[in-house]
Amino acid sequence: MIDDDVNKIIDFVPVKKLDVSAYKIPTDAPEADGTIDWNSTTLVLVEIEAANKTGVGYTYADEATAFLIRNKLKELVLQKNALDIQGINLFLTQQIRNSGTCGIALMAVSAIDNALWDLKAKIFDVPLCKLLGQVKEAMLVYGSGGFTSYNKKQLQQQFAGWPEEGIRYLKMKVGKHPEKDVQRVKEARDVLKDDVQLMIDANGAYSAKQALQKAAEVSQYNVSWFEEPVSSDNLEGLRFIREHAPAQMNIAAGEYGYNLPYFEAMLHAKAVDVLQADATRCGGITGFLKAGFLAEAHQLPYSSHCAPALHLHAAVCLPSFFIAEYFHDHVRIERTLFDGVPAVENGEIKPDSSRPGFGLEFKRRDAEKYKC
Repeated sequence: MIDDDVNKIIDFVPVKKLDVSAYKIPTDAPEADGTIDWNSTTLVLVEIEAANKTGVGYTYADEATAFLIRNKLKELVLQKNALDIQGINLFLTQQIRNSGTCGIALMAVSAIDNALWDLKAKIFDVPLCKLLGQVKEAMLVYGSGGFTSYNKKQLQQQFAGWPEEGIRYLKMKVGKHPEKDVQRVKEARDVLKDDVQLMIDANGAYSAKQALQKAAEVSQYNVSWFEEPVSSDNLEGLRFIREHAPAQMNIAAGEYGYNLPYFEAMLHAKAVDVLQADATRCGGITGFLKAGFLAEAHQLPYSSHCAPALHLHAAVCLPSFFIAEYFHDHVRIERTLFDGVPAVENGEIKPDSSRPGFGLEFKRRDAEKYKC
């Protein structure tokens, strides 16, 4: 409930403090997709205080993102009205103009925006989904991993495990070694029941013609989703593949979008069957909601990229939302660094109505050993 002190300051809640920190968490095994390899993931955490509450938000980005927040953006947020999130988001986006309104700069804005939404919901003492207006009870998820660095045993063990949690959609990486892709897809399908949807993600590794050939070759294994068959910047290539791929195969892209013109261009080009976005990149929850409304206007399903605990509350507030990426790395990191991460039940995640904001509490002591 909202107490009397909050009622007195409800029109203006000044931001009193902003802290930022970064944490580098090693992977549990070497990981790779169609274009890059990695052995760690960095989470940049923002904590914002106002009205005796602390909002927590984050992005998955380079440590340089924390430097930008600490040395430029922090002073621009202090004493601003914590309730005016879209205004702060717009102001910060204008201020990073000369650094470029994408990449590290916008991931910094995204982390701040996410923390502000968590803070605002905590000020009102409600789950964020109730503040935004909930339209769904739960967020459907797909298991995401199947890295190109995995051997057959690792791939099959991971894919056999997710259905035990009720997850009926599974995505694997392809494209690193194109000559091995069809066999790897077969190995994944071999451990799955027919009612489990198999999805692939090339991370832009193929040419358009190559991707179309792969789509035809793997269709015998009932692949229903082909993500970034070519670079997400290649809108003509995406549309070409979408128009010529097997009918059951949805083409998805959008995770590298940072602003509304990007998403609108992708939708206008008819480049995808499913639009993706990432609240740790596209301007936080503010930008993620806007992209979701664009997808709704174009009558296309919407999907979140990675960071499932962060996307949950916004996802259940979007009529267009279809499915969230339950990414192996980020699930492990979120469970390591936060209390309150909801578990998957029957392939879905539900917001915890007893916890305000995102429902997450940072485990500072556990995180300390990963601090940059």
